[in-house]
Amino acid sequence: MRDVVHGSGLRLELDGRSLTIDDVVAFARREGEAVCTLSDDAWERVEASCALKRELIGREVPIYGVTTGFGDSAHRQISPQKAARLQQNMLRFLGCGTGPIAPTEVTRAMMLLRANCLARGNSGVRPEVVERLLLYLNEDILPLVPERGSCGASGDLIPLSYLGAALVGEEDVLYEGEVRPSREVLADLGLEPLELEAKEGLALTNGTSFITAIAALAVRDAEELALVSDLCTAMASEALLGNRGHFNAFIHENKPHPGQKESAHIISSLLADSHLALDSEEIFATDGLGGREFLELERQVQDRYSIRCAPYVSGALRDTLDWVRRWVEIEMNSSDDNPLFDAEGGRVQSGGNFYAGHMAQAMDSLKVALANLCDLMDRQLELLVDEKFNAGLTPNLIPYFDEDSPEAGLHHGFKGMQLCSSAMTAEAMKLSAPASVHSRSTECHNQDKVSMGAIAARDARSIVELTQNIASIHLIAACQALELRGEEKASPKTRRALELVRSRVPFLEADRRMDQDIEEAAEIIRSGALSEVVSG
Repeated sequence: MRDVVHGSGLRLELDGRSLTIDDVVAFARREGEAVCTLSDDAWERVEASCALKRELIGREVPIYGVTTGFGDSAHRQISPQKAARLQQNMLRFLGCGTGPIAPTEVTRAMMLLRANCLARGNSGVRPEVVERLLLYLNEDILPLVPERGSCGASGDLIPLSYLGAALVGEEDVLYEGEVRPSREVLADLGLEPLELEAKEGLALTNGTSFITAIAALAVRDAEELALVSDLCTAMASEALLGNRGHFNAFIHENKPHPGQKESAHIISSLLADSHLALDSEEIFATDGLGGREFLELERQVQDRYSIRCAPYVSGALRDTLDWVRRWVEIEMNSSDDNPLFDAEGGRVQSGGNFYAGHMAQAMDSLKVALANLCDLMDRQLELLVDEKFNAGLTPNLIPYFDEDSPEAGLHHGFKGMQLCSSAMTAEAMKLSAPASVHSRSTECHNQDKVSMGAIAARDARSIVELTQNIASIHLIAACQALELRGEEKASPKTRRALELVRSRVPFLEADRRMDQDIEEAAEIIRSGALSEVVSG
């Protein structure tokens, strides 16, 4: 797979082997033109597997899902003359999805991953099927895919059936901002609906592309959230007059988990030159007890866990993402299909590559790591708003009012924001329960152990969204706290982050609704702009 970004947009060439998460996210969230093509080598492999399929069908070899029924009906063989109709019927009986329609970014990613799977050249489809799928992608003709109905065992049968049905002209699509019958859109483009051959309906539906699409987007967003959490920790440490020595390299080199070391290094670099969060030796540069037997220190020797131990939480997320990213990229470059045609060996082989066990495990693990991050940020927020713990800041970060001010006693600042954060944290914790252990025997006990990967991936995406909003509240509160403390004393990097937030979210001068502020801050997080501030 080669990708090039130039003036006319993004270009991808699929080979079934080298697609990355970054490619998928860039294509799914593209702005402007994006074009995807099939490599010459992939075209040849696809043709070879299709030729083998046709040869085996001509010999009347029973092939699962090609000249036999599906699932528990695999013992019922049909004639070659019925093989194409079988594929069309499959798309119809699977058209029973429920729930909300998948966001366009998920649908684009799903289509791209299905095309990449077929480009690997083991699925027995014609190159024309891949070309038609790429045409839909390039023209941004998007099937309407209900999100519920996949057990993640025989792949994402029900969600992916809507893709197949759109290709054959039997489903509505979103095109140029309008929902229309796919057959009408094809007619406008001077095209006829795709007519399926044997195996092609199964090849379009029998895989993990829906799960993996959601997973790829969740991974990319979670990587940004790990950085945002470290920024929140740095800003909270300053606002609370913390001890930046907790993040010194010596400590973390002696417990050298890579993610923990990276988070500690980022927080330490963010706090460089801060006049609020000081190193231990700066805080406690005294002459000792001065002959006394007891001394009340102005600052604690150690900060609370949610500050001091933050790298062990965000670091665990980073290390989880390291292997989750690897698993997702293996999955997206696989023949997650069944059966597979071995053109070199001259045989067809049945297995279970459609099974989403790795994706389910990866998303369940990502869910837990993200829910812990939510809890960390919520606990830091509690320290910032609670006058018992915020080192002299105002209660709930309200502006300073004189006792005789007519506004005194009327304002509650971030009280509602902390309530909202706590509620979202609880929701993230609830969603973090593993989905993969809730297997349900389905399809006449043929699919008697299933992955539940789609549920795990959708839950992970939901927790990503909750984490973005919790981080938004934290960022807004930390900015308020730093300005109350004196932002000129903050480090250069946290001041730049504060300026970025303030470009869209104003200082809280008096009680007002803040839902739009949360959305503005969330947009900053999603844009990746904070990464540029931190690394700049």
